[in-house]
Amino acid sequence: MEIALFLGAALIAVPLAMRFGLGSVLGYLIAGLCIGPFFGLIHDDVTEIQHVAEFGVVMMLFLIGLELEPKVLWEMRMRLLGLGGLQLAGTTAVLYACVLALNYDWRTALAIALIFALSSTAIVLQTLNEKGLMATAGGRSAFSVLLTQDIAVIPMLALLPLLAVAPDVIGMPDGSIARAADLAHDAHHGPSLVAGLPPWGVTLVTIGAVAAIVLVGHFLTRPIYHLIARTRLRELSTAFALFIVVSIAVLMNLVGLSPALGAFLAGVVLANSEFRHEFESAVEPFKGLLLGLFFITVGASINLSLFISDPLSILGLTFALILLKGAVLFGVGLLFKLRHRALWLFTLSLAQAGEFGFVLITFASQTQVLSAGLSDLLLLIVALSMLTTPFLFVIFERLTHRISDAEPVEPDDIEAEGSIIIAGVGRFGQVVDRMVQAAGMPVTVLDSDLETIQLLRSFGHKSYYGDPNNPDLLHAAGIDSARVLVVAIDDPKAAVKLVAYARRIRPDLHIIARARDRLHTYALVRAGATQTARETFDSSLRVGRYVLQAMDVSEFDAFEHEKAFYRHDRHVLAELAELWDPDIPIKDNAAYIERARELERERETQMVEAAEKSDTTPAPPPTPPTVTP
Repeated sequence: MEIALFLGAALIAVPLAMRFGLGSVLGYLIAGLCIGPFFGLIHDDVTEIQHVAEFGVVMMLFLIGLELEPKVLWEMRMRLLGLGGLQLAGTTAVLYACVLALNYDWRTALAIALIFALSSTAIVLQTLNEKGLMATAGGRSAFSVLLTQDIAVIPMLALLPLLAVAPDVIGMPDGSIARAADLAHDAHHGPSLVAGLPPWGVTLVTIGAVAAIVLVGHFLTRPIYHLIARTRLRELSTAFALFIVVSIAVLMNLVGLSPALGAFLAGVVLANSEFRHEFESAVEPFKGLLLGLFFITVGASINLSLFISDPLSILGLTFALILLKGAVLFGVGLLFKLRHRALWLFTLSLAQAGEFGFVLITFASQTQVLSAGLSDLLLLIVALSMLTTPFLFVIFERLTHRISDAEPVEPDDIEAEGSIIIAGVGRFGQVVDRMVQAAGMPVTVLDSDLETIQLLRSFGHKSYYGDPNNPDLLHAAGIDSARVLVVAIDDPKAAVKLVAYARRIRPDLHIIARARDRLHTYALVRAGATQTARETFDSSLRVGRYVLQAMDVSEFDAFEHEKAFYRHDRHVLAELAELWDPDIPIKDNAAYIERARELERERETQMVEAAEKSDTTPAPPPTPPTVTP
């Protein structure tokens, strides 16, 4: 019954939240609020369900680890130790001072500061991935901090029992660490490999568990997966991937470590495996479902009666927490030379408390570090701050949009002007750049991703950092004398804006723009693009040609079909672009739909005529195609 309620609420709330641009995370949280505190449809404690749902966080860290090779992780060490360590230390110090000012005991103040210093790994990473921000400078910096925080949970779990007010913990000069391990074991309600061990024993067992994950992942996973792959049973591959994640989580719990950290480590070890994508496809659906369930349980566990008793004070404390964390994050970001959009993303994405706060608060309450009433208050503040995260991302988008219009990014000094300018050098732009330069033509490359520019420079490509939509940068790059501008920016709106500006100042400029889809093509044509190329269209044509050849169509005829389809599609685009109206949805544009149907009927007629002609006319000998596919 409860599972049906969870799923039903998610199916209603999440699409509505996505429709209003709030993201799926807020939709899940709202669903939990509705079935829990608001309407009281769930009367039982959701803690047990939450423990199961926390596997979603574990799986998410496993998938992130799969994307990071050990070499990449080693290159991140300065960000992990510097950026993440400074954020933790700075936030803990500021919050500790503020809680002390409220007349709390120093041990309670330190526990609260440590708990609130953590941010929400699950919500932030989910939202960064959803919005395509993970690859940005701000997204990578946020990830570095989150990873550092996940690692820091381990010593926090060991430290919290030492802060307990109870006499059986405080004042124990001998065996205090062992006692902490015992209490950690009791809090997890399960068997433990470290309970009752001396400190050196705990250390050895912990190191052994981590070493076991690395060695098994490196030496045993591949041969086992080879055996499973030979069975050709998809379900066994899925079962093996889940077995890896669940086994790691169990092992980490046995030694008192974070299951999420262990899963991340296993993912990093398997990042170079040829089966990496199989693991990803097997785990991804379970990760999404369990994460959604986790967010629903967070919303359902909010103590609404406590909030109603004093809403202003609780909201004030929540926003004070966000402001204090935001101030520290902003300062740390400035120290590490984050600027503009990256700085605001880093600041606003991490300003909330995190899901590990629920774990630490529960543990601190069980070990008598926090009283029951204070624990309820802290749990409510953590949950409310997590609820604000999607709104913080909305603020980021609105704020950075205004900043980008008012404060262009400081560009590099352009050393030379080329007759060809390429704006945006992601996967698409890099291929264009390499091909044109291979033909011996000078190219000026512009991009707002500093790390991409630095990478291209390391390979000897002249590339310049800056926002291509910055007029000063464009003029410095030679837009006034250039012959060709290639627009390969990932952001569709930014691409249209750049095309419109370039056409306005250079009516004679040849502008070639990468389009995401057909509607984006219309917008680029309206803005003044000379030629457009949909990012997947040409590759789709090539695959279609391969299909025809595989079905015994001659190479010449397959090329002819490809060229005919290409010519017809360009004709259709030109016709329909005249009828496209950005203010009217396609499904409501009657003239557009009617003309599209007419053009489709024309295409079918032409295909029939071409087929009849090919049946009566001998095929010419194969010759090189006149149009490169």
